Amino acid sequence: MLPKEKLDRINMLAKKAKETGLTEQEAKEQSTLRREYLETFRSSMFNTLKSVTIVDPNGNDVTPKKLKEVQKKNLH
Repeated sequence: MLPKEKLDRINMLAKKAKETGLTEQEAKEQSTLRREYLETFRSSMFNTLKSVTIVDPNGNDVTPKKLKEVQKKNLH
């Protein structure tokens, strides 16, 4: 998870962009922070999905093959 200070800065820059606009330096900072946020989010989501099993209403495991392969690799 991204530190609270960085999340606060992302939100502050977004608000400023809507209200008055950003300087070139602030726009670069915003882009960098957003990229870092997305990388962190994607990594966290991927780690969550590695532990998910999908079961249909009949109790059958219907986890996609691609996900099962990733889960197998992480067990070894």
